[in-house]
Amino acid sequence: MFGNECCLPTGELIKVTGFKINKIIASIFENNEDSQCSARIELPLNFPGLCKIMADKTPYLSIEEITRKVSIGPTRLGHPCFYCNEDIKLANLTIRQGEQIMFNSVEEVNGTLTVNCGVVRDNQSHSFTLPLSQEGEFYECEDDHIYTLKEIVEWKIPKSRTRVVKFTNMLHTWESSNPLPENFDGCLILAPIYEVQGVMKFRRDIVHILSDLDIEVKDVTDCYDINCFLQPLSMVDVFERTSKEFPMVAEVIEGPTGRQQPYNLLYPGKEIVIHKKYQATRILASEIRSDSCKRHFLIPASYKGKFKRRPREFPTAYDLELARSDKEQLHVVATKAFDSPHAELFSVSVGDQFLVQQCQMGEVIYQGRKKVIDVLACEQILSEAYKEVLLPMYMEGSFVEVIHDKKQYQLSELCKEFHLPFNVKVSVRDLSIEEDVLAAVPGLRLEEEITDSYLLISSAGDPADSWEIPVYRLNMSVQLLSKPAEETVSAPTRTIVEEISEEQYYMVRRFENQALHPPPRPPKKPTTLGSKPLLTVSQQIVPDAPEASKVGRFFYYISFGTCLRYLPMCFMLNSFIFMQHLRWQ
Repeated sequence: MFGNECCLPTGELIKVTGFKINKIIASIFENNEDSQCSARIELPLNFPGLCKIMADKTPYLSIEEITRKVSIGPTRLGHPCFYCNEDIKLANLTIRQGEQIMFNSVEEVNGTLTVNCGVVRDNQSHSFTLPLSQEGEFYECEDDHIYTLKEIVEWKIPKSRTRVVKFTNMLHTWESSNPLPENFDGCLILAPIYEVQGVMKFRRDIVHILSDLDIEVKDVTDCYDINCFLQPLSMVDVFERTSKEFPMVAEVIEGPTGRQQPYNLLYPGKEIVIHKKYQATRILASEIRSDSCKRHFLIPASYKGKFKRRPREFPTAYDLELARSDKEQLHVVATKAFDSPHAELFSVSVGDQFLVQQCQMGEVIYQGRKKVIDVLACEQILSEAYKEVLLPMYMEGSFVEVIHDKKQYQLSELCKEFHLPFNVKVSVRDLSIEEDVLAAVPGLRLEEEITDSYLLISSAGDPADSWEIPVYRLNMSVQLLSKPAEETVSAPTRTIVEEISEEQYYMVRRFENQALHPPPRPPKKPTTLGSKPLLTVSQQIVPDAPEASKVGRFFYYISFGTCLRYLPMCFMLNSFIFMQHLRWQ
């Protein structure tokens, strides 16, 4: 019923392969001190709120208990932090009482399971391992990050425990059917309702059993050979295998959804060859639209379509300086007027056109004294001449680029000749694929180059015809077969333009780039302009596409009014990035 097993015969053998949270039951704290809770309400997993985790006050009594109940994985979401109430003495390191320990991964060393951990001292990271047998009182550390409910469900609810959270934002899209009280700003206790995932001895698919199904079961693990059961593996499980184990032959147990090749070829029962695992680069791109319903794409370097440039928009003079290039002169037209408070600086009218020159220091007269500020030197384009003008870097305006370049570019040429982010439109579609989804998009913003994990697969019947598939965005289960994989000389690897969801877009930006650096601090508006509204950092933050490994350039300096259009994106930013912003203040 609805994809779940609702009745089972007596004597049926089930191998439990995992658990999945099916829904969340939330209780509102009426009185934190007395631990009294209100009536329970059900929250869907896609509830669009952002929340902060309250640290669990109940200790874990061993490392083994932590690994059993807490999700530890390869991404930043899977790196929980704990502290011990007493010193832990290791061979070459002593972990001090109360020192924050980050749990990075669980590995088997010489037949013994250990946890790879790390501590940070004096801005230096120290790595070490702890055995699962290590005992003590381990407490969860305070977490300053902001999470979606789905992230908490997948990573931050310990098994057999509840989770207390405080919502920091309720997105307006649920106001009409919000199950929470109006203007609610308290804490919630989240209790997960699970479903059991398993396999049966004589079935070739994965069964889903609701945890409240009224049946009695008995653990008979020691009485049966579990190897006779289906052994389903996710793409992440396959990727975690050592490189020496590839290539391998597998049978698809649960296939992905989608009509696009190769997804439509990966149906249950299909035999495939998984040749190898590796990292590959993609260009992250978003549709240029005025509303928030943008489509997002990951474009492979092998894309054979051609692009033409599209005009960029710049909200401030400071953005003009960031976009300035030595290869060509930036030509812009003003779409917003600006009245300069100083005679030495230029007042801009709508329709004025400029050629951007360079940033320099300029002198203005304030209260009879000279004051030096940052200015942007430009040439104003008049009907028959050019006029040298100076614009203040703090200028709140609006400019649109004028494109003179009519050349058509390959993707590799764009990435080589221009700095991302960059606006383009597909002028010649990729003829090597049946349906080029990019060709129908009126405009694309190439945001950044990312590195992601991929598996190279092919059909067992045609191992030379190989495809790349993403590891972390493809919900597919396979069973490894004992058949030998033939070594073949593969034809050129086929790739696809992958359209990703809004959630996947933010996950790529948050976790694919680990080096977070704040962008350059914008020039402050001089105190001479007290009568004008200040253009502060906090009023101007909007996520912009960073270059590879520079996620800090999510921030763009624009006026507060423009920022409101981008609030949904701002809400999805990792709180770590907001901490960087606070440092600037």
